[in-house]
Amino acid sequence: MSLLPVTVYGDSILRKTVSPILSVDDELIKNIQDMFETMRYARGIGLAANQVSLNKKMFVIDLKGIEGYDDFKPMVFINPEIVEYSDELVIFEEGCLSLPELRADVERSEIIKIKYLDTDENEQILEADDWLARVILHEYDHLIGKMIPDRVDPRLKEKLKGDLIRIMKREVNTDYEITKRV
Repeated sequence: MSLLPVTVYGDSILRKTVSPILSVDDELIKNIQDMFETMRYARGIGLAANQVSLNKKMFVIDLKGIEGYDDFKPMVFINPEIVEYSDELVIFEEGCLSLPELRADVERSEIIKIKYLDTDENEQILEADDWLARVILHEYDHLIGKMIPDRVDPRLKEKLKGDLIRIMKREVNTDYEITKRV
């Protein structure tokens, strides 16, 4: 397994819709293992493939360590599609490995239903709420080229501009490797 550099705000791959995965092969399994290793090293709880420069429609999640998720089994979502959003919305502070040192309140659906493939290429449908729903929605956003600044109040986005510029210039401190400025 390998640690992969994390893409940060300003990297073009984070603004593109990623490509669907056609089959689960040895290379994809290695990508998944590397993503889990990178996410855990960076102390994240979710990581989308384009956050490590992979143009693939998938993300990984591990909520172990979050209160109430002690028995959580790490999950892989291949070619996910959100099929249902609840009308009930919740605002909560989020961070992102691709936005080091930045945190912001984001409003998201409290409950969602997601369809995806597992690593055996079996279709799964999952109803999620609370933290799991929030992390799924956050990672899914990455796959469609969206990030926290796209989900916040316009006034807050204006306040975040200086932080976003610092991130683009790589003027941030991380314990994990980030991509070089292009």
